[in-house]
Amino acid sequence: MSPKTDTQKSAKKGFTDEERAAMKERVQELKAEARRGPRAKQADGESDVLAKIAQMPKPDRPMAERLHAIIKASAPTLSPRTWYGMPAYAKDGNVVCFFQGAHKFKARYATFGFSDKANLDEGTVWPVAFALKELTAAAEARIGALVKKAVSS
Repeated sequence: MSPKTDTQKSAKKGFTDEERAAMKERVQELKAEARRGPRAKQADGESDVLAKIAQMPKPDRPMAERLHAIIKASAPTLSPRTWYGMPAYAKDGNVVCFFQGAHKFKARYATFGFSDKANLDEGTVWPVAFALKELTAAAEARIGALVKKAVSS
């Protein structure tokens, strides 16, 4: 194999352009957090999340807006913030749940997920991410209940 072919193959195994962009966004988020004072984090986090949601194309934007409202109503103690350029919600500085629009990584569905900081443990296996095509009343109720459980002690 020629060196050029090896380089091309290794490049294909690396990060996608979307993944690199998300990592760059995370670096910018960390820099912004370092510049802010502790009191400013809550208000700035909310405005950052709302700005990210406003930038999303349909159908991600209305879904993200609705999820934002559900999460705030279900767990008002969670602090909105961005995480890898996505809306996320944290408890004591640790991300508990997040929304990833389908457009972010050119996926066929959006994702609502939980980190390992979420209290969702059930036996030896439990789901931590859900594919979203649309938000029905049943899906909204399930998400609200999961978010409440995730922040419970």
